[in-house]
Amino acid sequence: MAKKKQEVKLKEPVRIRFKQLANGNQSIYLDYYTGDVIRKENYVGGKRQYEFLKLYLIPEKTREDKAKNEATLALAKAIQSKRIVELQNDAHGFQNTNKSKANVIDYLMNMRSQSKERGSLNYEKTVGNTIRELKLFRGDYIAFRDIDKDFLNSFVDFLKQAKKASKFGLLKAGGVLSNNSVIAYYGVLRTAINRAYKEGIITVNPTKEFDFASKVKAEVSRREYLTIEELKRLIGTECKYEIMKQAFLFSCLCGLRVSDIRKLKWNDLQKSGERIRIEIKMQKTKEPLYLPISDEALKWLPQQNEAKGDDLIFPLTHEGTINKILQKWAKDAGVIKHISFHVARHTHATMMLTLGADLYTVSKLLGHKNIATTQIYAKIVDKKKEEAISLIPNLTD
Repeated sequence: MAKKKQEVKLKEPVRIRFKQLANGNQSIYLDYYTGDVIRKENYVGGKRQYEFLKLYLIPEKTREDKAKNEATLALAKAIQSKRIVELQNDAHGFQNTNKSKANVIDYLMNMRSQSKERGSLNYEKTVGNTIRELKLFRGDYIAFRDIDKDFLNSFVDFLKQAKKASKFGLLKAGGVLSNNSVIAYYGVLRTAINRAYKEGIITVNPTKEFDFASKVKAEVSRREYLTIEELKRLIGTECKYEIMKQAFLFSCLCGLRVSDIRKLKWNDLQKSGERIRIEIKMQKTKEPLYLPISDEALKWLPQQNEAKGDDLIFPLTHEGTINKILQKWAKDAGVIKHISFHVARHTHATMMLTLGADLYTVSKLLGHKNIATTQIYAKIVDKKKEEAISLIPNLTD
């Protein structure tokens, strides 16, 4: 009969411990002890590490104190159980625990840098705002492994009560975030989680278990656009920076986003039959776009002169500065609307639909993945038609 191999009684891998603090409270932390498991010949010792949970037991002077400590300890035990499962998964190759400890804040900081490099300055700002809200919600370190359905639910509830920030990032005394801002910030976090899941940082995607749509409803936002008459006024008005005027009017007549206008190079203009077309990968979606350019739009391209093929056509400044210049130009032209560069894209969409282009074609010209996005502009045009009908006078009186 074969001799039974000697078993080694291993230490519990994660234990709850307490550290006495000067103020009388006890800080709760987890004591990890990990090593090769099962049989003596394979046991090579373990490593010890600690995780402070930022949970505290208070001196029990009242029943309320005791109840609070019981709830705190229950939470600590729940975290302990979760960590034990993670270690077991790691031991069996189900999950890379070290990866799952990666900081979401650092990941988002990298996303923001990438957005800036792409020229997606609006998205860069949105990512920055999301980072700010996450830090206010949970601090500078949030491990991917700690994000679950409950975390997402609590974060959305936090956002719904969060105060608006000033343009300098300081909190204002009044006013909460709009639903659309909540949707945008949650969308950034969801994107980070989806990427982390694809990259193997986490093995479960918590956004698939969380019903965000039932918690926040999008608000119908006003899409500002220019009429043909207003465009004519802008064309007839001098702008302090001619390159800005050219870029904006070019966008009005072709529909490119500002992020694509900023990156547009002379090499991106290709001859296609009798027309010039733009062939690019869109900065926002990374999808290819093949866009024929009208003769009217070509009028607003600057002279190439000595510029090389890989030179930028419209070397523009920071988007915030761009919008200030556009607003001054619009004011000088007598256009009483809040103008930003994105208004040019809205203008192109509504103009094409008003002139009779079908919804599918306009959707393709704008590079929309979903025709529902383009339908927003169709509703604007329908409203314009209703307003036009209401101008018919009473002919029977």
